[in-house]
Amino acid sequence: MQTISPSSAQSSRAALAPDNLALIDTVARLGSMAAAARELGLVPSALTYRIRQMEDALDVLLFDRSSRQARITPAGQELLTSGQHLLRELDAVAERVKRVATGWEPQLTIVADNIVARTTLFELCEAFYTLQAPTRLKLRSETLSGTVESLLSGKSDLALGVGMDMGVGHPGIHVQPLGEVPFVFAVAPHHPLAQAHEPLADGLIGQHRAVAVADTTQRGSGFTIGLLAGQDVFTVPTLQHKLEAQLRGMGCGFLPLPLAQPYIDAGRLVLKHVQRGPRLAKLGYAWRAAPGATARAAPVAAQGKALQWWLGQLSHATTRQALLSHHTMT
Repeated sequence: MQTISPSSAQSSRAALAPDNLALIDTVARLGSMAAAARELGLVPSALTYRIRQMEDALDVLLFDRSSRQARITPAGQELLTSGQHLLRELDAVAERVKRVATGWEPQLTIVADNIVARTTLFELCEAFYTLQAPTRLKLRSETLSGTVESLLSGKSDLALGVGMDMGVGHPGIHVQPLGEVPFVFAVAPHHPLAQAHEPLADGLIGQHRAVAVADTTQRGSGFTIGLLAGQDVFTVPTLQHKLEAQLRGMGCGFLPLPLAQPYIDAGRLVLKHVQRGPRLAKLGYAWRAAPGATARAAPVAAQGKALQWWLGQLSHATTRQALLSHHTMT
C-alpha cells in the first residue's frame, strides 16, 4: 500500500493554491503559454516553470505540448473544473467567517422531544434559512429526560419540549414555558378495551399490554410514565412508533391529545375515560445562559444571533402552541 508523505501532501495542496488555479485557467482559455504570460505579466519561462512545478507536485501532465498550442489534458480539465468549485467554496468560507465575526454562531444544535410537532419545527427551520445566515442548523431528537440531558451535556444549544417536572433548573440553564399538553387514553377500535365500560379501572388496564416510549437518557433508567405494576410492556423508540403500535391494536396507553385527535376524529382510535383521571404535561424550552449571565436572567442580547432568532420566534404564543399542537396524520 502506497503512503503519501506529509511533505508530498503539502506540495500537492500548494499546487492547488488559488493563484495557480487562475494560471491554469488563463492558459487553457488562451491556448498559449506565451499569451497567458503576457496577460498575467510574467515572463514565459516563469509561467512554464510554475506549471511544471504543479505537474510534478500532482504527478500528472496538465497540458499537451506536442503542438504549438497548449492543449489542456483530461487531468488538467478535471483540475480546472474542480478548481472552480474549490475557489467558490473558498469564497463561501471567507464570507461565512466574516458573518460569524458579526455574531452568528457557526452551528446551532436544536434538540426536540418527540412531543414537538415536526411540521412546525421544519417550518421554523425553513424560515431561518431565508435569513441566509452563516449558521448551520443541526436537529436532534430525544425523549423525556434525554431531551434536557442533551442540553446539559453540551450536545445541544436549544431544547424544545423539556418536562418542567424533570429537573431543568440547573445553574447556567434558562427555562421558559412552552405550553401544556393533555394526554388521553386511547385504543384501536378492535382492541378489547374499546368496548369496555368506562371509566376504566387500573386493574382492568393492567391486564392488557401497554405501549411505552423509551427514555433516551444515557444516565440511569430514565422516566417511566403511566405504566402499572406487573403490566406487560411493548417499548418503542418514539411517540410516532407508539401511535403506530396503538393504531394496530398492539397495546394501549396515553397519547398527547393533539397527536391522537385526528385519528380519533377519523375513527382509527377510540378515546376511553379512566378512573385515575386526566394527565397534563407541562413543557418548556431551555437554553444555556450566556457566559457571565445567571440562569434566571440570561439576557437574550448576549446570545449568538441564531439563538436570538429562535428565542424571538418562541416568544410568540402562536409559535409555542403550534409546536405542541400542529401534528399531521401520516
